[in-house]
Amino acid sequence: MSFREVKAEAVKENPFHLIASDWMLVTAGDEKKCNTMTASWGGVGIMWSKPTATAYIRDSRYTKEFVDNAEYFTLSFFGEEYRKALNLCGTVSGRDCDKIKEAGLTPYYIDGTTAFEEAKMIFVCKKVYHQYMGPENFDLKSNIDKWYSDGDFHTMYLGEIVKVLVKE
Repeated sequence: MSFREVKAEAVKENPFHLIASDWMLVTAGDEKKCNTMTASWGGVGIMWSKPTATAYIRDSRYTKEFVDNAEYFTLSFFGEEYRKALNLCGTVSGRDCDKIKEAGLTPYYIDGTTAFEEAKMIFVCKKVYHQYMGPENFDLKSNIDKWYSDGDFHTMYLGEIVKVLVKE
C-alpha cells in the first residue's frame, strides 16, 4: 500500500478522537537511528497562519532526545488493529530494546525523518517552537500534583504540518 498527500485542511478525522482515543506515535530520527513513543496528549490547529500540531514529551523519554536533535518529527495515526503495537511502544523504552521491531512496525522514511508504513495517516512536522512546561508556568497548580508528582515534566513541541499523508 502507498500514501497520497492531502492538504492539512482536508483532514476530516476528529483530532480529539485521533489523539486521545486512538493514540498516535511521535517519532523522530532517520534511517540510521530513530525512536518512537505512544502519545495520547497533543493537538492540532493554526499558529502563525500555518497548520500546526503539538506533541508533549516528558524529560525521561528516550524519544525526546531524537526530537530535540531533529528538524522534523512525525505523528502517525493507526487503526484499532494496531492497539497492541501502540501499547508496546508506550510501555517499553527504545533504550532497552528494538521496540519498533517488537511491535511489528515497518519504518517509513520521508523527508529525513521516520513514520510507519502501517499508519492510516501521517503528519510530517517541522519543529518551529518548543517550551519546557515547568511548575512555575502552571496557573492551575493542582495539575502539578495530579500529573507531575514525580517531577517528570513535559516539553511542548509545536510543529508546522508540512505534509499529511493518508493511506490509499
